[in-house]
Amino acid sequence: MTYVTILGSTGAIGTRTLAVLSALGDTYQVAGLAAGHNVELLAEQIRRFHPQLVAVADDDARKRLLSLLGTADAPEVLVGDEGLLACASMPAQVVVNAVMGARGILPAMAVVRRGARLALANKECLVAAGTFIMREAIAAKAEIVPVDSEHCALHQCMQSGRPSEVRRWILTASGGPFRTWPRERLASVTVADALKHPNWNMGKKITVDSATMMNKGLEVIEAHHLFAAPYDKIAVLVHPESIVHSLVEYEDGSLMAQLATHDMRLPIQYAVTYPERVDLSWPRLDLAEVGRLTFEDPDFEKFPALRLAMDAGRAGGYAPCVLNAANEVAVDAFLRNQISYSRIASLVADVLDDLHSGSPSSIDDVLHMDGLARERARLLLTKG
Repeated sequence: MTYVTILGSTGAIGTRTLAVLSALGDTYQVAGLAAGHNVELLAEQIRRFHPQLVAVADDDARKRLLSLLGTADAPEVLVGDEGLLACASMPAQVVVNAVMGARGILPAMAVVRRGARLALANKECLVAAGTFIMREAIAAKAEIVPVDSEHCALHQCMQSGRPSEVRRWILTASGGPFRTWPRERLASVTVADALKHPNWNMGKKITVDSATMMNKGLEVIEAHHLFAAPYDKIAVLVHPESIVHSLVEYEDGSLMAQLATHDMRLPIQYAVTYPERVDLSWPRLDLAEVGRLTFEDPDFEKFPALRLAMDAGRAGGYAPCVLNAANEVAVDAFLRNQISYSRIASLVADVLDDLHSGSPSSIDDVLHMDGLARERARLLLTKG
């Protein structure tokens, strides 16, 4: 029996993970679930999967959840970051970390420190604290298997050779909804425009990150940590069809690519069952139906967030943490119609200019700088 805990169970990745576990059958069992305020959906998940431990955002969410469940069906329910850490620390062999943003850092550390498998869907924790998380994972011999489709693809492509033989890790990007828009039209982008991803159905924050291509920049930093990949060996290639999820080029000129449908259940299944491959009933890729695959270089002028992120990764130190924190504040402000689409990247750049220097020596330093960067971003928002 393999026990699985899901952090962020009511989100897009969490609900798909539960679908995967249902399809896998009785050999996989849910140990714990952590969610935020969507207690109605969480109650349904609890009734179906019977976790031993549950965490919710706050006391109000806990009260509402318990009123929905009744005492007979209720597991132990904890709240806040303490509850999230308790779920991450319980003895499950696999923990899917799908918590949004920097809140995923400490749970990720808790998972790898006890030597469990971290099925990682939270790229921000490696962006902000990758050095420390990877160091702990190596020390504890913990596996980190990525759930992001691009890094899952790289993980699979790297089964074909040794890391020392890799010439380039190539992350593909759809280009988002604005790939074909002229630059001058970007000044009029609305929230609704930014949330119209051409291929994937994701949460709002990651969808906006895809529209600005900040998401691809964050993925470059994540790939650097996951695969110990030098930045000068990581490339981005725009691939509008999102069929080739990423590629690895080896020294002999061979390109290994992983292709699949636009279905996040596939990388989730891979991360949970690795190294086994299981035949489940998901839709299969029909290349004849796809017809053609196209590729192009990214436009760094149209998407300045991509260059910002890649430069922050190369700079190292506090820069990736600051980048991530400022971007979370900026995207939230955009979704609230407080700033324009174009202001997202410029706000992040302004915060980086103020707080880019220095290097963390501990996770506490990272979390402290994360807070400072958020405060600085909010202060700049008030100044317009």
